[in-house]
Amino acid sequence: MNAVAKLSRKPLAVAALSVSVLSGCATTANPDDPLEGYNRAMFSFNEQLDKVVVKPAAQAYEFVLPQFVRTGVGNFIGNLEDPWIGLNNLMQGKGADGMSDLMRFFVNSTFGLLGVLDVATEMGLPKHDEDLGQTLGRWGVGEGAYIVLPLFGSRTVRDAVALPADRAGQSPLNIDHVPTRNSYTALRITHVRSTFLGAEKTVDEATIDKYAYTRDFYLEQRRYKVSDGNVTREYENFDARRAPELGEELDMAAAAAVERLELNRMGGDKLADSSIRTGN
Repeated sequence: MNAVAKLSRKPLAVAALSVSVLSGCATTANPDDPLEGYNRAMFSFNEQLDKVVVKPAAQAYEFVLPQFVRTGVGNFIGNLEDPWIGLNNLMQGKGADGMSDLMRFFVNSTFGLLGVLDVATEMGLPKHDEDLGQTLGRWGVGEGAYIVLPLFGSRTVRDAVALPADRAGQSPLNIDHVPTRNSYTALRITHVRSTFLGAEKTVDEATIDKYAYTRDFYLEQRRYKVSDGNVTREYENFDARRAPELGEELDMAAAAAVERLELNRMGGDKLADSSIRTGN
């Protein structure tokens, strides 16, 4: 009888231990994500919106338009961003990059059919990626907590504060005609989303917690960009010892992967990320 009781209690003990472990994991606070409850709910909302509206539009866009047309659309939109990118480079003290960005805009607008053709890259004027959030970071403004915004997805508080200025600066035409402005915004969002088609499959298959992966990935790539790649990576381990730094080749490969796979930027503010860089 005692043996039977012991056997019956064993599964209960295992179940109780499992619940305890899972509960401990669920309540472990991430210092970068104090708003995790809200963020997870908003992340789910954005995921559903993407599934129902944005992704189907991006798939139709990719199906209907041939690659060379989509490339031209991306070049045109990216060309409008270059003056704002250049201004942020100048504000960060990177004069050569800032002047290069302004020259890109002039060359592509003049000789590239209003930016449809990326003539500047062929002339040795590379595409950069800067925004006000990165500029504030270079000025020493702390990033603040991680937050997921409706429609715009992952941000830090610093990036969220800079978002209105970034959105205005990335569309310098300031289109007053509302239908035209709305059409352009829809095209921009659709084009950006189309550049990430297929990436979610990789994430879904490779991760258990897509939210946590997206959060950590976003924070990593933003810190990388703010520091222009000069990041000392440290990895947590159970012995509380600092992990060795990556070798140069692995570090560059990780940086390229960060640039290639940036996720959930439905606002379209990272169009330039489709060109892979490992540093400015």
